[in-house]
Amino acid sequence: MAKKVIQVPMDEALLRDLNAISKKQKKSRSEFIREACAGYVAKSREAELDKQYVEGYRKFPETTETARAQEKMLIDILPDEDW
Repeated sequence: MAKKVIQVPMDEALLRDLNAISKKQKKSRSEFIREACAGYVAKSREAELDKQYVEGYRKFPETTETARAQEKMLIDILPDEDW
């Protein structure tokens, strides 16, 4: 994928820390920043999915009837699984 060059202003202390860590990990500063950004984006997406999951259960909470039906299905299905 083609890369686009961007400019990101940051304070001196953060830049020193980035340089030190990227050097210690034997990566370019750009590579380190790309990996950090990709990790942050993945973490943000995961947090959003978690939020949607919780909200879904708030809107449609599991009932005792549903739990019992699921338990009955599992009793039938799990013994046939190849663990």
